[in-house]
Amino acid sequence: MTTPAQILAAATGFALVLLSIALLVTVWRIIRGPTLPDRVLGLDMLVAIAIGLIAVVAIRTGFNLYIDIAIALGLVGFLATVAFARFVLARGLAPEAAGAAPDTPRNVRRGPTPQAKVARRKHKRSR
Repeated sequence: MTTPAQILAAATGFALVLLSIALLVTVWRIIRGPTLPDRVLGLDMLVAIAIGLIAVVAIRTGFNLYIDIAIALGLVGFLATVAFARFVLARGLAPEAAGAAPDTPRNVRRGPTPQAKVARRKHKRSR
């Protein structure tokens, strides 16, 4: 018969293996991510996985201070995500702006282009 301690040890071991695999896949996504928002999302996921790893280690060791560390990491991770999101929006690197179709209202120009204005001025001078 298995004891609760054996079940807990097996469950935390399994959770550590799964979280380690998730950590590796997330790091791979951060390195490979084609756009900056993909990388920011990967970093946010990395923080969530790290919180999970810290929580599992806290359960496995019985040392409750790790839970406080996980909570602090969650707060810092949230602030970092908000800062990265503001950075992406400020630089205009959001996927909606970069990959929008040319016929969307956001990309439709109102009035003549700057090149057309210069050509019109040159045409007026030559008359």
